[in-house]
Amino acid sequence: MMSSSDKENPAREAYGYAADVEKQLPIETDSPDNDNSRTGHGLANLLTVKDGEVYSPNPEKRSNWYQRLVDAGFEDNGIQPVPLEQRTNTQYSNLFTLFFTSMMSLLPLPTGILGTYTFGLSLRDTALIILFFGILTIFPPAFLGISGSQTGMRQQILARYSFGLILVTIPLLLNAATVTGFTLISAVVGGQAISALNPDHVSVKVGIVIICIVSLFASLMGYRALHMLERWSWIPNLISLVIAVGCGGKYLHLQTDVPPATARQVLSYGGIIAGYFLTFSGTVSDYATYHNPKASKLKIFFYIYLGILIPSVTLLTLGAAIGGAIPNVQSWSDAYEVSNIGGVIYEMLTPARGFGKFIVVLLALSSIGNIAISSYSVSLNLQMLLPFFARIHRIVFVIITLAIMIPCAIKSAESWEESLTNFLAVIGYWAGCFAAVMMEELVLIRRMDYSTYDISYWNVRSKLPSGLAAIGASIISFGLIIPGMDEAWYVGPIAKHTGDIGFEVAFVVTAIFYWPLRRLEIKWQGHL
Repeated sequence: MMSSSDKENPAREAYGYAADVEKQLPIETDSPDNDNSRTGHGLANLLTVKDGEVYSPNPEKRSNWYQRLVDAGFEDNGIQPVPLEQRTNTQYSNLFTLFFTSMMSLLPLPTGILGTYTFGLSLRDTALIILFFGILTIFPPAFLGISGSQTGMRQQILARYSFGLILVTIPLLLNAATVTGFTLISAVVGGQAISALNPDHVSVKVGIVIICIVSLFASLMGYRALHMLERWSWIPNLISLVIAVGCGGKYLHLQTDVPPATARQVLSYGGIIAGYFLTFSGTVSDYATYHNPKASKLKIFFYIYLGILIPSVTLLTLGAAIGGAIPNVQSWSDAYEVSNIGGVIYEMLTPARGFGKFIVVLLALSSIGNIAISSYSVSLNLQMLLPFFARIHRIVFVIITLAIMIPCAIKSAESWEESLTNFLAVIGYWAGCFAAVMMEELVLIRRMDYSTYDISYWNVRSKLPSGLAAIGASIISFGLIIPGMDEAWYVGPIAKHTGDIGFEVAFVVTAIFYWPLRRLEIKWQGHL
């Protein structure tokens, strides 16, 4: 028979799986009397993460210097779920400022430039595409971000409740690669801005290294430091951007005349924008795991949604305006050839002379906020790859992430525009699959009941789904994604007539097939 708690749970009652399978696992402790504790000696035992083990601060076992770091705001936890009693942060507005600040930087500008400069769209059409696709595709990450405070789990740990403990490695690696890609964009743009100050003596490579090293420190400190940094650093970023527009805005009206947009252009650039926003779905709850779940879910949703929407749409549109004017302003065109968007920003600020150079430095440093949170999420993703990685401190993976990122950013800068276009277009495909699975799991399978994400199952393979339904539905969708791709290196037969419809197909087809496949998986395994 089902327990009374099971009867009250609509998701559990609807699928009627065995009560003995769904008994909650006890939280493991270090007690020698715990029957579930694992035995072992030396390094192997030290690196073991017990089944269902959650984050539990243990000041007694910390050295004095390390405890002082923790007291100062250094994050001790990595990927272990945060239990309810540890979710004490009620400053929900910092969810808004974290995303607002990370997007209030140079990062959106090159993506906006692609619309007018590369895709040949008018400023009006580009702005409308940015606004429409932004409003639509920011919804999934903002919706999924609510789960952070409700469950205390990181986004890719939550993905295990759909993709399983083993197969989740696929979206995990894709997400890590995607976030690293955005980090590369921020690093390259910041490096270009620094190089533009003195291109004869400071190369883009040197600028990239400077930006990455400065960003390292915020990532090392972790959750609290990131929220503190992002809470106020949007102010100099915003002021600097306003000054740049004030100095160079007189040329923004010199837009290139282009023919009306075709459906193919609209859908292809729309796919770029979708890839830009949908990929937040893989990380957003990482920044809400310590927030108390008592707040309105709608409140959390809008903090995240508006924190991403407002600065991104504004600066993507500014980038589009700059891209449309570059061919008609000789100094901007020359600067773009040498230092891309960083060079154009420098040219925009040349009327301000020495003060303008100072503003260029501030704008270059605006990339730090985005790189810091991106490096933080990638380090968490790397901790999830193998079970014993959870015992290796997060700071090790932050350093590894930046060590990988710096040479990759330098390489990307060599063929900047092509690298950016290909990256943004392709990432929308897997992100569409991932968002469809995660949203359908929460809304249709678990009936919006966050308690069904039992945190004591987070690393217990037998209690998690196999992941075959999630991966199967995603793979099936690629049967239509590939014909709908419109890339420089491949144009599918459908895309020749429609433009790139990859992300739309990815989301819709995955959602259609995930429901029946997940129902079969639940019936086969006997539990959610």
